[in-house]
Amino acid sequence: MSGRQGGKLKPLKQAKNKSEKVETDEDVEFKKKQREEQQKLKELAVKAAGKGPMGNQGGIKKSGKK
Repeated sequence: MSGRQGGKLKPLKQAKNKSEKVETDEDVEFKKKQREEQQKLKELAVKAAGKGPMGNQGGIKKSGKK
């Protein structure tokens, strides 16, 4: 036996105590509202991507003249 002899080895990191969080109705409603807002923003971003001066062209077109 080399190194440490006898006794229990200590772990390198202490185990974190997991505290159980009880979600209240307010927390649930807040998370639901945030998810809905994120979904709306994604839909608006997709909708706005097709509009505007560069929306359907895919870039600046060159005329080919020099």
